[in-house]
Amino acid sequence: MIQVNYKESRPFYEQIKENIIRLITTRVLQPGDKLPSVRELAADLAINPNTIQRAYRELENEGYIYKISGRGTFISDAADINAGKKEELLRSLDKTVTELFYLSVSKEEIIERITALHDNNSERGNIKDDKDQ
Repeated sequence: MIQVNYKESRPFYEQIKENIIRLITTRVLQPGDKLPSVRELAADLAINPNTIQRAYRELENEGYIYKISGRGTFISDAADINAGKKEELLRSLDKTVTELFYLSVSKEEIIERITALHDNNSERGNIKDDKDQ
């Protein structure tokens, strides 16, 4: 489920955080699902518990997870996920599209790419129909 690449140059906490976000966005992890404890995951991955704690802390700050004292760490409801994340991602998209225009990528190529991504994710059930959004 959650894996780290020991040869990759990115810090382990970033890899763990990215893994969990991917599992949430692909709906492998559902709202209310319990995550492994810091100690359990540290033992499974053979890394320092402080690394897991940092990943969990950042995920909690971004609204992906929440903690209940004495019970554990759980996946947040999609409605509870930080609304700022959407704006952050849209700003990132704006920057990327602007750079693509600078590199002479046509508007049609970008639209075609976005359409293909939409269709691919729609087939996988990763997004709602346009009418539901």
